[in-house]
Amino acid sequence: MCGVIGYEKVSVWDSDLDFVRNLFRQTMIRGKHATGVTYFDGEGLVTIKEPIPADQFIEKHDPVKWVYSHDMHGTPSLAFIGHIRYSTSDLRYNQPFQGEYENQQIAIAHNGVISQEAVESWDYETETANDSEMILRCLESGEHPLEKFADRSMAVTYIATLTRAETNAPFAMVHGFRNHERPLYYTKDKGLIFASTSDILVRSGVTSEITRTDPFVEYTKGGLSRRWHPMHLGTTMPQDLQP
Repeated sequence: MCGVIGYEKVSVWDSDLDFVRNLFRQTMIRGKHATGVTYFDGEGLVTIKEPIPADQFIEKHDPVKWVYSHDMHGTPSLAFIGHIRYSTSDLRYNQPFQGEYENQQIAIAHNGVISQEAVESWDYETETANDSEMILRCLESGEHPLEKFADRSMAVTYIATLTRAETNAPFAMVHGFRNHERPLYYTKDKGLIFASTSDILVRSGVTSEITRTDPFVEYTKGGLSRRWHPMHLGTTMPQDLQP
């Protein structure tokens, strides 16, 4: 079992940083063996991951250091994804996984199972023996995991850098999606926030509406980014197996 989180907000205050710290601590219910984050520092993505519980991680890597100055507003902002896990494989293979697609930097955090087969039979060549890395390699290839792995189990948050056409300045967007079996919730109470369960969001301090993400839909700050119909992907309509 793992926990995935994501956060994107312009105009960050001390109360928002307290919320982020709580978000990591509350997600620790999903795992205590390793914690990781990938955040946007105003120029590119920075990934930190360690085999320690989330409460220790957030003390060691204070999110105040993840704040950047927004290129359009000049205001303190945050954009990151995080992963909290129990050990189901070697702790050398922690998440998030970071890579590149064309001129974009991308990083993913995944809860679920893509393959239980031998590494040699996987769909993509990977650097680790963690099957979650195939989510990253899929995005790097220009494909989408909801199409490539429609019948597997996944809840994913990912962050990608982009370049603003009018200013040529980099920025980052946080995305979230799932297919079935693994839970993923979101709210726009304090920006765009993803977490594995609604309880995590409530205990972290969310007081506004919390929504369960629909399967085969990709979510961003602007709303629904893409939608797939599972029958078109050769799989059946998903049945949620986790609350």
